[in-house]
Amino acid sequence: MKQGNFTTWFKSGSPWVWMNAGAVAIAVIMTLGLLLLIAVRGLSHFWPADVIEAEYTIPGQPTITLIGEVTTREQVPTERLHGAGLPVDPEKTEFMDRELLKVGNRDLYGADFRWIVADWLENERAPEDIVVIERREWGNFYGYLLQVKQAGQVIAEGDQAWTALQPAVDRVLGIYDEIHALETGAIGKINAELERIRLRERGYELDNALTDDRKAQLEAERKVQNDLYAELEANLIDLYREFNRDSIRVRAMDGREKDINLSAVVRVFQPNAMGPTAKVGHYFSKLWEFVSDEPREANTEGGVFPAIFGTVMMVLLMSIIVTPFGVLAAVYLREYAKQGAVTRTIRIAVNNLAGVPSIVYGVFGLGFFIYLLGGNIDQLFFPESLPAPTLGTGGLLWASLTLALLTVPVVIVATEEGLTRIPRSLREGSLALGATKSETLWKVILPMSSPAMMTGLILAVARAAGEVAPLMLVGVVKLAPTLPLNGNYPYLHLDQKFMHLGFHIYDVGFQSPNVEAARPLVYATALLLVGVIAALNFAAVSIRNHLREKYKALEN
Repeated sequence: MKQGNFTTWFKSGSPWVWMNAGAVAIAVIMTLGLLLLIAVRGLSHFWPADVIEAEYTIPGQPTITLIGEVTTREQVPTERLHGAGLPVDPEKTEFMDRELLKVGNRDLYGADFRWIVADWLENERAPEDIVVIERREWGNFYGYLLQVKQAGQVIAEGDQAWTALQPAVDRVLGIYDEIHALETGAIGKINAELERIRLRERGYELDNALTDDRKAQLEAERKVQNDLYAELEANLIDLYREFNRDSIRVRAMDGREKDINLSAVVRVFQPNAMGPTAKVGHYFSKLWEFVSDEPREANTEGGVFPAIFGTVMMVLLMSIIVTPFGVLAAVYLREYAKQGAVTRTIRIAVNNLAGVPSIVYGVFGLGFFIYLLGGNIDQLFFPESLPAPTLGTGGLLWASLTLALLTVPVVIVATEEGLTRIPRSLREGSLALGATKSETLWKVILPMSSPAMMTGLILAVARAAGEVAPLMLVGVVKLAPTLPLNGNYPYLHLDQKFMHLGFHIYDVGFQSPNVEAARPLVYATALLLVGVIAALNFAAVSIRNHLREKYKALEN
C-alpha cells in the first residue's frame, strides 16, 4: 500500500515541483547571501574605526610604539609564523592570533599596513587626541597634532591646535573647489578653443590655403584667448598662493615630526573622540564622497563618480543603438522575410551569436571599428589631428557600438518572441478594416510587442553593464582626465576614453600597488555596480509594465 502510494505520488510530478522550488530557494538564498557579503565588507570600510596605540615587542628586539586601525584579525598556524622567520615555538601552541594594522604614514614607513602578532601587543589604548589625516597622496597619516601654522608662523599649538585646525581645513577645501572649477571650467574652455584654432590652422596648411588674411585672423583669435587666460592666470596664482599658505606639524608613532601642507589634506578627524552621532555623520560623508568624487591614490582612495558616469553613459548609448537595429531585424525576419531555409539559417546564426565570448567582440571592435573604420575616418575628416588619432583609437562611441553588437542577438530573439505571440486574427482584422500592412505594423503589431522589446532591452542592459573584457580593448581606461560630457563643444565627446565600474573593480582588485587598501573598495564598487544595473533594469521594467497595461486592451 505504501509502495503504491509512493509510486502514485512520484508519477504525479509532485517531487519535481518540490525539487524546483528547493532549487529556486537555494538560488535566492545564495544570491542574497552574496549581496549581503559584498554589502557588509564594502560598506563597513567607510565607518571611522577607533585608532589604537600600543607597545609591540618582538622577542629579542627593542619595544616599539604602534598607532593604527585594526582591519583584520585571524588565527594562523604557529608553524607558518615560524616559517616566516618570527621567533615563535610551534611546539608550545598550534595557533596564534595575528592582526593586520593600518599604520598609514606611507611617506615615512613605505607601507600602509603591517601584520603583527597579537600576543606581543601590550598596553593597548585609544587616546582621544590621536589624529587621522586623509591626504591626496601618501595615504592616511596617524599621529598627534602639534602645531598649526599660517604662512610659516605658528598660530596655535597644544590644546588649541585642534580648535584652529578645522576652520583652516575648511578654508583650504573651499579654495580647492574654486581652483578646480576655474581649471575645468573657464580655463578648460580656453584650452579647448586654442586647440580648435590650432587644428584649423593645420587644416589650412594641409590644403595649402593658409593665406596671410587667415593667418592674421587665427592670430587675432588666439590673442583673444591668450588675453583671457592671462586674466584668469593671475587669479589662479593668487588662489594657489592662498591654497599653499597653511600647514601643520605632526608627530608620528616613532616620534618623528614632520610638516604637512594643508593643500594635501582632504579630511582631518579624531575617531577616538567621536560620539555615535559624529561617526554616523562621518560615515555618510565618506559614502557620499565615494559616489560623487574623483578617485585618487591609484584608485584606492576617493570616489568612483567618473566610473559611474561612464558606465551609465555607455549603457544609454548602447541602448539607443541596439534597440532600433534589433527591432528592425526582428520585424523583417518575422513579418517580411520569406520563411525558408535561409531565414532558419539566419535565426540559428543569431542565436549562436549570443553565445560568442565577449572578448571576441572586443577583438572585432578593435580591428574593425577602431583600426579600419576609425582610422579611415581620421584620414578623411580629421587629417589635421594626425598623427594623433581622433576616432582611430578607443573611445565611448566604439565601446557602445561593440556592446551593441554583443547584445543585438538578445534584442532580436526577444522581439521575435513578442511578435510571434500576437494573434494572427489581429493582423487579419486590421487588414480587413482597410489598413495597409505598414499601418498594421506601426499601429497594432509594434505597440503590442513593445513589452517584449523592453524585455530584450532589459536583458541587453544587464549583460552590457557588467562586461569588462571587450571594453579593455575599445575604450575603457584606468583613469580618465575628463568626463565624456562637459561644457566644451561639442559637449558629448564620443571619441574620449572613459572609466567603467567593471574595469574599476578589475583594476583595483588585481592591478593595485596597495592590495590591502584596495580590497574593501572592490566590494564597495561591486555593490555599486549591482545597484547601477538594478536601477537601469528597474527603469526599463517600469516602462515595460506601463506599455503592457496600455496595450492590454488590444489583446481582448
